[in-house]
Parts: sequence; C-alpha cells; structure tokens
Amino acid sequence: MNERILIRPYAPDDVDATIEIFLRSIHEVSSKDYSAAEIEAWAKVEDRSLWAERRMSRPAWTAEIGGKPVGFSDLTGDGCLDMMFVHPEFQGVGVATRLLRRVEEEALRLGYGRIYTEASRTARPFFERQGFRMVARQIVEKRGQSLENFLMEKPCA
Repeated sequence: MNERILIRPYAPDDVDATIEIFLRSIHEVSSKDYSAAEIEAWAKVEDRSLWAERRMSRPAWTAEIGGKPVGFSDLTGDGCLDMMFVHPEFQGVGVATRLLRRVEEEALRLGYGRIYTEASRTARPFFERQGFRMVARQIVEKRGQSLENFLMEKPCA
C-alpha cells in the first residue's frame, strides 16, 4: 500500500477534504478513547477560511491514494507537528507513517533539533512506535470539556 501513497504539498483546494478527514477521524476513530461530549467539543471547524489559512501559512502536506486525499499533516515554525489525521477508511495502511517521514524530512531541512506534538490518547501509541517519548500528560480545555493529551517529542536525526 505504501507505494500507492503520494505525499504532496497542501493546496488551497484541499480545505474541504482535510476538514472532512479531521472530523471523520475524530468521530470514527478517536471516539473509542474519548467520551461523546469530548468528541463533540473537539470535532469542530468553526471557520473554514481560518482552517485554510493555517494550513497555507506553514509547511503542510496532503496524503493521496488514487488521487483521493486520505490524510494530512503540518509543521509549525517551532517544530510542532500540529495536526496529523488519517481518514478512517485508510487507517493502518501506512498513511500516517509516510506523513510523519515527510514532516521529519522538513524538520531536518529547517534545522530543527526536535519535533514535538500534543498526541491524543488515540495517537499516542503510534507516536511511541515512531520513537517519540512522552514529556508530559496534559489536560486541554475545548468548548467546556477537559481533554487529555500527551506532549511528546522526538529528536531530529
């Protein structure tokens, strides 16, 4: 499956596909690790243009299989892997691994000493398998709900 995964720069036309991937991934995948109220608070995109602007303001990538967007990721200016989501129908086929490799390549190119992320309960095992270590357990507030996540980091090498 990995050979069929194309990682390309995020494009302005990706806004609706990436929003759908984000929402479906939280509702259909993360729902096993978070309550219905937590999912409802987390899975919201209130401003489509702000979403697009954020993706375009930083290095960001879209993963495609057969020309269809199936995942996306981005990297902020301080080495934060801010978002990485994979469509529920394409979990476990290497999309997140390929996206992470691209993020790591960019972090190295930019001279970052580390990549860090705030991983959900759902994503934590993936990041641990990829060599990230947990720095701290965190509670973040989203629309009146307290959600647990994990600050994790990995040195760039």
